[in-house]
Amino acid sequence: MPISYFLVLSSLLFAFGVYGVLARANAVMVLLSIELMLNAVNINLVAFSAFFTADGVGGQVFALFVIAVAAAEVGIGLAIVILLFRNRQTVDVDDMSYMKW
Repeated sequence: MPISYFLVLSSLLFAFGVYGVLARANAVMVLLSIELMLNAVNINLVAFSAFFTADGVGGQVFALFVIAVAAAEVGIGLAIVILLFRNRQTVDVDDMSYMKW
C-alpha cells in the first residue's frame, strides 16, 4: 500500500478537525476536533516511520508521546469545560470571554 493513501487519509482527518475547531461553538466538540487533528498527526508519524526507516519504531514512539499529550490536554480541557458550565450553565465557546475579570 503506498504512503499516499495514508497521507490523504491524514490530511482529510486534519481538515475535518480544523473545520470542527473553527465552526463549532460547543467546547466539547472543539476538544473532540483537536483530538481528531492529533490523530491525523499520529497517522503521519507512523506512516513515515514505517516507510522510511528500517525498524519503524521511531514514529511509533513519537505517536505515543502525542497520545500522552492529548490525554493531558483532554483532562485540562474538560476541567475548563466543567468550570465554564458551573459558572454559566452552558458550554458555548463564545461565553468564555465572560469569565474575564
